[in-house]
Amino acid sequence: MNPAPVAPKSVPAVSAPRKKSRTAWWILGGGALVALLAVGAYYRSKQAANGEPITTDKAIVKTITQIVTATGKVQPETEVKIAPEVAGEITELPFKEGDNVKKGDLLVKIKPDYYQAQLEQAEANLTAMKASAVQAKAQLLKAEDDLKRNQDLFAQKLVSDSDFLTAKTNVEVAQANYDNFLAQIRRTEGSLSQAQDQLSKTALYAPMDGTVSSLSNEVGERVAGTGSYGGAEIMRVADLSNMELRVQVNENDIVNVKIGDRAVINIDAYPGRKFTGKVTEIGSSAQSSGGSSQATADVTNFLVKIRVADRDVRLRPGMSATTDIETQTVENVVAVPIQSVTVRAEGGLNTDEFQKKKAKDAENKSGATLDVAAEKEAARRDREKLQRVIFLKVGPIVKMQKVETGIADNTHIEVKSGVKPGDEVVSGSYAEISRKLKDGMKVRIEVPKKDDEKK
Repeated sequence: MNPAPVAPKSVPAVSAPRKKSRTAWWILGGGALVALLAVGAYYRSKQAANGEPITTDKAIVKTITQIVTATGKVQPETEVKIAPEVAGEITELPFKEGDNVKKGDLLVKIKPDYYQAQLEQAEANLTAMKASAVQAKAQLLKAEDDLKRNQDLFAQKLVSDSDFLTAKTNVEVAQANYDNFLAQIRRTEGSLSQAQDQLSKTALYAPMDGTVSSLSNEVGERVAGTGSYGGAEIMRVADLSNMELRVQVNENDIVNVKIGDRAVINIDAYPGRKFTGKVTEIGSSAQSSGGSSQATADVTNFLVKIRVADRDVRLRPGMSATTDIETQTVENVVAVPIQSVTVRAEGGLNTDEFQKKKAKDAENKSGATLDVAAEKEAARRDREKLQRVIFLKVGPIVKMQKVETGIADNTHIEVKSGVKPGDEVVSGSYAEISRKLKDGMKVRIEVPKKDDEKK
């Protein structure tokens, strides 16, 4: 008997329950999705009925000071780098780093043997040249006497023409020889002055009163002079009684900074204390700093120097600090929270809606010929369509109000027109102000959650 018919009977028995299981899961999933959509629709309808949740603040009258924040290092206003002009071994370093020095104090002594020998050699050469010059002058005087005697004899026809010409030539040769030695004397005197100067430069003296702010070498080390291979800095002398903060200010902010602007300085080494300062110098040329990423590449900054007015503490070169430069102040102006001011395009569109509209218009014009001038003009018109607005809460709704703004500080911005003191303006949330709110939209004040509710 053939057992093959047994297998077909077992196949339907296994596949039928699996098919029913899949169908059940699809039904359950669809039901859950419908339920979620229903709950979302109910929540949105309830929220629309109650209004968009917002927070508000009152427009106030206050004094606003615009600030530019920057970071940098504390440095002395005057700091002199001490580098030798001659090479050699350091034999004396009377002062250590941190010592106070007076103008004229010996700072560095370089071994003078080589330069002393050069000086003595130059002096000997000068003595030899002067002796040779005396001899040449004597020869010149003798030649002149011979020429005078030959002139008298030649007038009496007692010497030949050749003898007279020889006497005349001897005078010219003697004069040239004497002039040559005089020139050699001047050259040797120059070498002597140079040797004296180099010998004097083996000792370096303090150019001013100050403090040794850095010391790079020790006694016994050899240093190169600035005339050979750029030289080497041995030490620095700084006036630590007059310190300044050197900061990098971005090109977008530098236009607001002026000489004489007041600055409030926070030095990391003195937490909790605020120092005062004044802008004394603004760099004329930009200082570009490259970066490893596109975001930090070619960051353009300008160097700004701020004199620190406080003298009751000792500041050290290189201390890190942050400063707020007060660039402009307006008094008793109407102000609202910075986050209350947003941007809307024509028709009350927010920036996202405006960009989508532009993209759709561009898509409709994709078949047209590209006109660069027309595109630039369109971009200019688009910028003009954007306007700054705030939302005023009037009863249960908000009213969109165009405003003209001025300067701002860390919390508030000046409003020149469009708002009166005491007006209730929407101050939050950011998402509501920047994207959701529309003119005439119903709103409700959002009640802040208590601490225990947040937990």
